[in-house]
Amino acid sequence: MNERFTISLIVNNKSGVLNRIAGLFSKRCYNIDSLAVGETENPEISRMTIVSTGGEYTRSQIVKQLNKLHDVKQAVLLEDEDSVSVEHLLIKLKTDGNGNSKVTELLNRYGGKIMYIGESFIIADLTGPTKNINDCIVKCVPLGIIELCRSGSLSLSKNAEDVLDINNFII
Repeated sequence: MNERFTISLIVNNKSGVLNRIAGLFSKRCYNIDSLAVGETENPEISRMTIVSTGGEYTRSQIVKQLNKLHDVKQAVLLEDEDSVSVEHLLIKLKTDGNGNSKVTELLNRYGGKIMYIGESFIIADLTGPTKNINDCIVKCVPLGIIELCRSGSLSLSKNAEDVLDINNFII
């Protein structure tokens, strides 16, 4: 049974690392549903969160293969119940000139906020679980989405013993 799963990685912050990781997925015909990467508190190390789809065998193979890459310090599978995951959404919505009450009400329901008000549109910001982001986008369609930009999932383990501690890795 194919299900979405999340992998968290600690990698060297060097050029070409992202390309080698994406290449591993490409060579084995695995899809990347979501990818987020950013520098950690140590500028020589980045944290990467990858969401993909597959069965138990695929999950274990991807983690094993990632851990074999030179610039990957550690890759671990994050189980949904043992981690916190969020996405970030910026969305530009049409306004009709008769106030923004529908848009404001919708954003309040999902914990979003208006970042910019233009003459015929607003730009809103929303952070939350993937399901909430998806639900909000569906509800925004009737209002008129002009454009949107969405991050990949960002995930951290709830368990202190599973934390990818960057201090354990020497560059």
